[in-house]
Amino acid sequence: MTVAAESASLVQSVDWLAIAPPTVTAAVGLIVLVADLFVPESRKQLLGRVSVAGLAVAALALLPLRQGDRSTFCLTSDTDVCSYTADHFTLVIQLLVLGGALLTALLSLTETTKDKLPAGEFWFLLMSSAAGAALLPAARDLATLVVALEVATLPAFALVGMKRGDRLSSEAALKFFLSSVTATAVTLLGVSFVYATTGTLHLTEIAVRLGDVPAQLDTLAKAGVALTLIGFAFKTAAVPFHFWVPDTYVGAPLPVAAYLSVIGKAVGFTGLILVTVVAFPSYADVWGPAVAVLAALTMTVGNVAALRQSATRAYSAVRLLAWSSVGQAGYILVPIAAAAYSSDDQIGSTVAYALMYAVVNLGAFAVAALVARTHPLNRITDYRGLYATRPLTALALGFFLLCLAGLPPGIIGLFAKVTVFSAAVDAGLGWLAVVMAANVVIALYYYLQWTAVLFRAPEGEPSRHAVPVPITAAIALTAVAGIALSGVPQLALRFAIGNLLQ
Repeated sequence: MTVAAESASLVQSVDWLAIAPPTVTAAVGLIVLVADLFVPESRKQLLGRVSVAGLAVAALALLPLRQGDRSTFCLTSDTDVCSYTADHFTLVIQLLVLGGALLTALLSLTETTKDKLPAGEFWFLLMSSAAGAALLPAARDLATLVVALEVATLPAFALVGMKRGDRLSSEAALKFFLSSVTATAVTLLGVSFVYATTGTLHLTEIAVRLGDVPAQLDTLAKAGVALTLIGFAFKTAAVPFHFWVPDTYVGAPLPVAAYLSVIGKAVGFTGLILVTVVAFPSYADVWGPAVAVLAALTMTVGNVAALRQSATRAYSAVRLLAWSSVGQAGYILVPIAAAAYSSDDQIGSTVAYALMYAVVNLGAFAVAALVARTHPLNRITDYRGLYATRPLTALALGFFLLCLAGLPPGIIGLFAKVTVFSAAVDAGLGWLAVVMAANVVIALYYYLQWTAVLFRAPEGEPSRHAVPVPITAAIALTAVAGIALSGVPQLALRFAIGNLLQ
């Protein structure tokens, strides 16, 4: 073979179709950043519309990828070992991420003007974070995984603190920053231990080499596995790494809080799935019990704290949603723990639950954004009589809350909870299933209490205000999606569960 031929064999070809979703998102973010320099202040809303269009195009780029698995950035010595893989798992998570980012962008079209946020910086940061979140599920080596995690997280710090001069916003950004930096440091330490043990960063290669670790390196390998899990537990807001969530959600602009509640969690649990199920199956006896305990603690602390919030007069709806999201994270962790004890595909249950949670939680935040336009404190008491003034909006919020509670007519919420519950039982984690059942009962109280407020007689004369079209569109889209999923929940679950990580 000639020198030229040998050099050509070392050149990696890039599958641009496979990497299109995160690439399009990142490219549109750069376009918005540059355009911000030339667009006059009176036409800054164009930047938001370009961002919405870019996210829609990135989501449409998923359609051609349904034909089969595609990989790129592979080793020249072994083309089966790649850094980027667009398989069914990747596409489902990317759909969740890009769909959630698109709904967040719709909510932000009016919020950036109302809160006087710098439009160019806001849209660039949102698109950058969404690009990182879309890259993460396709990552198949620890370096790409950590880089994607940071690209998704770093812009979020600035987004949380975007309300200039607002003390709560600055405090929220600082808490979020400190917790995330700590998580990143712990994750990198764990990754370094894993690399020292195995000599590779590719997940599939790590799985093979961890199965035959020399005795003298076993402790180092276990420490690496544990530290890596702790880092991702921070991102998932699992207890006891959840302390930043309530204050961050309350202090952040409301669309950013919605984004963190869905996309932030998607980033965390996706990374957790990849490192546990794909990279660390040999150490299931280490991470399985740990994740099970984290799931039990997270759902219990989240729901009990939300219950305490509901006992406080004039409590904040956003703070209640924050604690609710912590409890929901506990349910999402259950199938990941079950995967350590069962050979069945338990991960699909996590993905199915995350899809349901993303739709209805974004819908609840969309209604909260509407109420906040007339009641900036956004207390639960501000929702009293919502049915009298906006019956369709009240019915939509009631439906979202019932989905989160797992009650009819929120059939998709019920199916998702049953799927997660079955995953725990099938894996022999009966005690975890009991803890989950108790928490579902606890959560019923505050979800139903909020739902009842919507239909009470309003105090005083109800007032009507014009609703911005983007907020109306976000509420309508999430409501239609939730109703459609409840109509055919088995199709949604089959879509989420089928052929994951095969």
